[in-house]
Amino acid sequence: MKIRLSLNVNNEPVEALVDDYKTLLEVLREDLNLPGTKHGCELGECGACAVLLDGEPVLSCLTLAAESSGRAVTTVEGLVENGQLHPLQEEFADRGAAQCGYCTPGILVTAKALLDREPTPTPERIREALSGNLCRCTGYHQIIEAVEAASKRGGRVFRPGKTTEPGGVQGAPPTKQ
Repeated sequence: MKIRLSLNVNNEPVEALVDDYKTLLEVLREDLNLPGTKHGCELGECGACAVLLDGEPVLSCLTLAAESSGRAVTTVEGLVENGQLHPLQEEFADRGAAQCGYCTPGILVTAKALLDREPTPTPERIREALSGNLCRCTGYHQIIEAVEAASKRGGRVFRPGKTTEPGGVQGAPPTKQ
């Protein structure tokens, strides 16, 4: 049976007619053409499929698409604002935190949720927040460093559409320090 989904995906309203048995992961990749979210274990153990649902990390492989109707979904594609990479994305690139890159989208959105809640987490809190995201390539050292560095980027508040630069200018482009 088909169901009609109305969601907000990456700050854009989306309507889709999808099979009722599909997971959010399948809808994002197959129906909405957002391939950044990865198929990993499909058992909820690796975190490669993590997205934000109303700002909280969820495993999209375990979430029925119907459960997301009327809600806000943020994928890795939604981290880019006004053509600019999110500070997490920049720091991951600058610090070599992504090697094969398969786990990176899930780690980025999970780290974003952490920074939204705790703008300056300790390395221990970063490790704890990312404990559900598996990476087989990096050994995590660069990942932790990149998240920590992104948290120190000039006082920028990490909320799409509500970016505030030091000095209180809403929507001002981020400054690299």
